[in-house]
Amino acid sequence: MYQLLSGMRIIEGSAFVAAPLGGMTLAQLGADVIRFDDVRGGIDYGRWPLAGSGRSIYWASMNKGKRSIAIDLREQEGRELIAALITADGADAGMFLTNLPMRRELDYEALKSGRADLIALQISGHNDGATAVDYTVNAGVGFPHVTGNATQDAPVNAALPAWDIATGLTAATGLLAAERYRRATGEGQRVDLALSDIAYAAAGNLGYIGEWQLNGTQRSAIDNDIYGAFGRDFPTKDGRRVMVAAISPRQWRSLVDATQTGAQMALLAELLDVDLDDEGARYEAREMMAPLIKRWTERHSLAEVSEAFDANGVCWGTYRTFGQMVEEDPRCTDANPLFQSVMHPQVGQFLTPGSPLFMHGLERAKVAPAPVLGQHTDAILADVVGLDAHQIGGLHDRGVVKGPVSE
Repeated sequence: MYQLLSGMRIIEGSAFVAAPLGGMTLAQLGADVIRFDDVRGGIDYGRWPLAGSGRSIYWASMNKGKRSIAIDLREQEGRELIAALITADGADAGMFLTNLPMRRELDYEALKSGRADLIALQISGHNDGATAVDYTVNAGVGFPHVTGNATQDAPVNAALPAWDIATGLTAATGLLAAERYRRATGEGQRVDLALSDIAYAAAGNLGYIGEWQLNGTQRSAIDNDIYGAFGRDFPTKDGRRVMVAAISPRQWRSLVDATQTGAQMALLAELLDVDLDDEGARYEAREMMAPLIKRWTERHSLAEVSEAFDANGVCWGTYRTFGQMVEEDPRCTDANPLFQSVMHPQVGQFLTPGSPLFMHGLERAKVAPAPVLGQHTDAILADVVGLDAHQIGGLHDRGVVKGPVSE
């Protein structure tokens, strides 16, 4: 964690991936991110995967460095407390991140009446209000039809929730942009961010929309090939697989040198009358070129492939399971400044990433674990909302707040 955003306070009401990731991104840069959940635990609190204790590894992984307050969201008094929390005083406060419905006490206009310079960013499925999650958005934007086996006439979903991740990071950017606008003008801002708009923007930015509208063509699944260049997966002698990318001319020459296929590639270029120094030509000739590379990798172990590829500067990577990544990859250890081995209360100790941003000249603080549900309830009510011990005790007695949850 860094302390770049120290003093900034963001209230997060969230579920799933995008909103929690947006809040965590800012928390890892030093913001005070306060996540509120129902006293019974929100839908994320028990989300798989689970530790042996039955606690959610997912929760621990997505809420690092935040504070937690547990409030009965079904009660008006509970919702009023959240509104007071969101609109509490502070020059760098008054910021709300959510993908939950903003209604009743949490309606934007209602909140704004309590703080005129309020910043609120709401994540939705579609910008017309229709419900969606990453998986349903992904189904409608074409990518499953260019994913997977080229001989399989069916869409293939991605295991990675790319639109959730991109939305979460965009949400963090949007809050920072709105906060800068407020500093310049004194005015708050309501920001709407739709999951599907992130996907549509990506499809447009990567040329898929223009390709169809200008050329009337659309791509099909091409296995593990890289579109428009030369790159695919190859087997090794000892049963592993590697991914090779030869996009730039230098990457292409490095691959040819490492696999000792220069003479064969020159002959192939002459027979096909193509210039294999051209990226597009390599893509079109890939089915003729790939067997030459494959013949070489199949005769060498992963260790031998690694040595030859590294010595020649090839752009490549090893296919690994998650377990192999943890056990084999030296970058996935606490020798990498990204990671620390962190004990998460009620969950256990595991390798935990901090912010992937490396700020030169700034110290990276210890990675803070995720809170236990309601761990900071009393402190938040006292320090942020300004309640005294008697008022806080009354809220506990009436079941409006809870924490920390230990069972």
